[in-house]
Amino acid sequence: MGDLDGLLVVSVEQAVAAPYLSSRLAEAGARVIKIERPEGDFARAYDTLVHGESAYFVWLNRGKESVCLDLRQDEDKRVLEGLIAKADVFIQNLAPDAIDRLGFAPARLRAAYPRLITVSISGYGDEGEMKKARAYDLLVQAETGLVTITGNPAGPARVGVSVCDISCGMTAHQSVLQALFARERTGEGRHIAVSLFHALSDWMNVPYLQYVYGDVTPPRAGLHHPSIAPYGAYAGRDGKEVLFAVQNEREWVRLCNEVLKMPEVATDPRFVSGAARVANRPALDEILNSVFSRHDRDDLAAMLTAAQIANGRVNGMDDLARHPQNRYVEADTPSGPVRFLAPGATVNGASPAFGPVPALGEHTAAVRAEILGEQ
Repeated sequence: MGDLDGLLVVSVEQAVAAPYLSSRLAEAGARVIKIERPEGDFARAYDTLVHGESAYFVWLNRGKESVCLDLRQDEDKRVLEGLIAKADVFIQNLAPDAIDRLGFAPARLRAAYPRLITVSISGYGDEGEMKKARAYDLLVQAETGLVTITGNPAGPARVGVSVCDISCGMTAHQSVLQALFARERTGEGRHIAVSLFHALSDWMNVPYLQYVYGDVTPPRAGLHHPSIAPYGAYAGRDGKEVLFAVQNEREWVRLCNEVLKMPEVATDPRFVSGAARVANRPALDEILNSVFSRHDRDDLAAMLTAAQIANGRVNGMDDLARHPQNRYVEADTPSGPVRFLAPGATVNGASPAFGPVPALGEHTAAVRAEILGEQ
């Protein structure tokens, strides 16, 4: 049995943030009914790289039921109302106010079904001058200032995955689990509102506090830590990079003695403290590069490991695909089985099992019969 077996989740969802939330509930055993437009969630067409399916879609829709409804039609509205009446959780991430105009405002649903937990996911929240602004992941990376501290001195950069959507989905997932726990005590549901902007701005608290209280904006340092040195990526003789971190003076001495083979550098006045090393980073990098350029990356990683200096290779996708630490899970899709990188957590040593990724509208007829047949 899954931890959430017996729970029904109904989600009028699209794209990434809401599907992330509902996918985690499905992973835990909840029955998740994904409501799609007749033409389908547009994330189905983000790419066709996984046996003709979208990488985003197969990742975030394992184990769900796909039901196509046109919520402008009265009969389809009755189907959705019937599902919500039986549901434990109702999720939606349509455009601002769209769910209200369709007649499914969370306030009405909460009044009609007191045990229901409703979740609305938006771009910028329910208040403020931007509450109706269109929001996509990269737009919010820019609006929160994330891109201004990401990149290198040549310019800002996008975080390479949909970090706004994922942080929003994670925040919503935490809130739903908390609400389910509280409902066991009180018998009452609640309304949860999560926005891409607020979920990611919470993650921006360290640079925010540094700026507000210290008048410091972290510089864009590429693959180097802005306030610790040496802590960054350095190229070996083969052009591949290893990233390593010196966190204290003991490690600094070991680096100089065992890796650089230059014990005199450890006591050089320019490098005798963390602050001094940051202030003299160009001179320090010149020394490091002069040594590192004589060794291939993997040899450097082995030398650093032997000296008990934390390090990691700057891997490409080819390296990730064959990484020895990978765990895998498998799920069926309409075009065949797909192997995924496993979720981060294991439970009693095991990763979860996943249901199949649904074809568009695969469960429409059965669910319509289930709901309309009961009315």
